[in-house]
Amino acid sequence: MTEITEGSKAPMFDMATADGGRVSLDGLKGRTVVLYFYPKADTPGCTTEGQDFSALIADFDKAGATVIGVSRDPVKKLDRFKAKYDLKVILASDEPEDVTEAFGVWVEKKLYGREYMGIERATFLIDGAGVVRRVWRKVSVKGHAAEVLAAVQSI
Repeated sequence: MTEITEGSKAPMFDMATADGGRVSLDGLKGRTVVLYFYPKADTPGCTTEGQDFSALIADFDKAGATVIGVSRDPVKKLDRFKAKYDLKVILASDEPEDVTEAFGVWVEKKLYGREYMGIERATFLIDGAGVVRRVWRKVSVKGHAAEVLAAVQSI
């Protein structure tokens, strides 16, 4: 697995989304893409992150950016999560697990001394040509969506 860094070509993706659609990097060519990975739908930090990005969705749209939240949750769970919190971002399911692997966010985690594999909260800002412009790893949710928006507005 290659580390995705600023300036590298973003891995291609094509995922099922809440609301029965699909989203792919090819289909978004020419648009800025904010791809944020979160561990699990309907958990406190992930809910806050989705709500924060949703609150700023009009500003992301104005800046020409599509915001996509990615987890390994099944689409049915994403449908419920999106409806429950009225989330405005695209929620994509990486149930096949290839996108989280390609972006290097499927990592070993530790909680209460127990080791397990899980999604590292991370965000990738991809320009219209498919080049990664910014990478945020081990994201702290508070203020993150606003920080990403500022980065989108600066490219």
